[in-house]
Amino acid sequence: MISVPDLHRRLTALNCRTVAIQAPEGLKRLLPRLADDLHRLGYEVIISGDPCYGACDLDLDARDQADILVHIGHTPVDGTERVIYETWPVDGDISVIKEVIPRLTGKEAGLVTTVQHIHLLSQAASLLLDEGIKPIIAGPSPRTPCRGQVLGCSFEAARRTGAQEIIFLGTGLFHPIGIKLATGARVFACDPVTGNIEEPDSDRLLRVRFGLIQKAREADSYGIIVSSKTGQCRSQLADRLCSLSDKAYKVVLGEVTPDQLLNLGFPCYVNTACPRLAYDDQVRFPAPVLTPGEFEILCGVRDFDHYEVDEII
Repeated sequence: MISVPDLHRRLTALNCRTVAIQAPEGLKRLLPRLADDLHRLGYEVIISGDPCYGACDLDLDARDQADILVHIGHTPVDGTERVIYETWPVDGDISVIKEVIPRLTGKEAGLVTTVQHIHLLSQAASLLLDEGIKPIIAGPSPRTPCRGQVLGCSFEAARRTGAQEIIFLGTGLFHPIGIKLATGARVFACDPVTGNIEEPDSDRLLRVRFGLIQKAREADSYGIIVSSKTGQCRSQLADRLCSLSDKAYKVVLGEVTPDQLLNLGFPCYVNTACPRLAYDDQVRFPAPVLTPGEFEILCGVRDFDHYEVDEII
């Protein structure tokens, strides 16, 4: 769904001849075909083969061997230069939202989605209006350039709606649970691909996280993970967390893997890289991996009653 002629015009306008291309894991098989198309147009092409998890994970090494990096599947999260972003829209059936309307308690609802479905947002808003519901869609933020867009590391668009009930148009439950924790609102997860509707339960996640904090109390040292990736590095936050314990040490990593954490040998880690690592990948890790807020709870500077989902704002 990438328009090669449009991309060619953008590259020509920038006087680019050598192009690096990058895509997340689910779209990587597009790259050889795109490389062929660009090569026929006279470009020298470099394919980034390393893992990629978002626009926070740009391959700057590949970019620096080219005139520009074409990143597929996401929108920018920062001002990194010499990068072109090509989104990958995924169509779906927005009528799934109609099933939520009888369950709403008010006459307005926040409306958010991910970049894959951002092109469906206006249609979804019109559907709600036709049914007598006022859709509230927040404007862009520094990490989310599209209206109503949320990321796994930023729920600002949901928070800015100020709504007591929020409709998430997208797949999976990670984003809806994050929205619920970030806003305290009632959240409806409407999947336009499967047609399923769920109200996410954040209580189970909180019980798991509380158990990890308790287990981490046995640790006698802490590795504070700092990412070297472009859009994930929160070094100042890591410095502040280190100041909470004289047994905390910064650990700089490009890829955070179970083997790396096992080899380092810390009995507990604190993640300041991609927030999803602590939540999604904990079962794979050999030791508790806490969020920054959870480490604050461990160190006694925050109460669990004031738990906050980790975000990069």
